[in-house]
Parts: sequence; structure tokens; C-alpha cells
Amino acid sequence: MIKNPKKDYPEFHEKTKKKNDTKEEAHRLKNWKELPIGGTIEEAGNSKHYSTGEWRSRRPVFFPEKCKQCMICWPVCPDAAILAEDGSIIGIDYEHCKGCGICAEECPFGALEMHNESEFEDDKEIIKHIDEPEGLRES
Repeated sequence: MIKNPKKDYPEFHEKTKKKNDTKEEAHRLKNWKELPIGGTIEEAGNSKHYSTGEWRSRRPVFFPEKCKQCMICWPVCPDAAILAEDGSIIGIDYEHCKGCGICAEECPFGALEMHNESEFEDDKEIIKHIDEPEGLRES
């Protein structure tokens, strides 16, 4: 069974957090003297502080009624944007999904489909879809 690291290993996550790292400090831009050589990212796990899903041209749409909970999509997502809870896929984190389409390509049941970003007026429909499975697709 796939485990949720935050729930199952809380002591590990506490050790990996920086003790004095506040949200404001994490978002503060570094000046040129503070930047590492080559612009490398030295702090692991900082991507959650940056919304990267705004520039995608296609987005995956999740259809829970087709999903067999095989979890194939979850580990192949390079952005960790497939949301899982208690061993079940519950939706997609559109704040971080970049629209690569790997999840939809790997899903053997067609529970994930890629759609052009222009088909959606705003993310309210998508958020509604996660809470209400029938919310996005019209029959």
C-alpha cells in the first residue's frame, strides 16, 4: 500500500524542515550576494512555495467514475500534482501541474484526459470537479 509520508513519517518531515524557516523568509528574494554559484537550488522541497501551473497550455482533467485506483498516474507525475489520500486518487493540484500529459498517457482506464487550457474560464470549475465528480463534465 502506498503511504503518505507526511502522515506516516511525521518525525522525518519535522527533521527536514528548517527550524527558523518562515513562510515570508521562504518567499523573500535573495540578493546577488546570497545566490549560489550557477543559480542552483540548495533548499529541497521549495517548489510548494511557487505556483507553476499558470503557464501550461493543456491540463489534465480527472474523471473519478473511470478511475480504478491503480495509482499508475501518481508516481509518474514529475510535479507531484496527482493528489492521493488513503491510497486513492482524489484530484489534481493545478497550482503545480505543468500540463505535461504523462499522467493521461499512462492511465489505462481513461480517467485522465488532456484538454486545452482555453476550454476553461477559470479554476473554479476544476476545484468544483474535485469536490463534486459530476461537476465538470456535462452529459
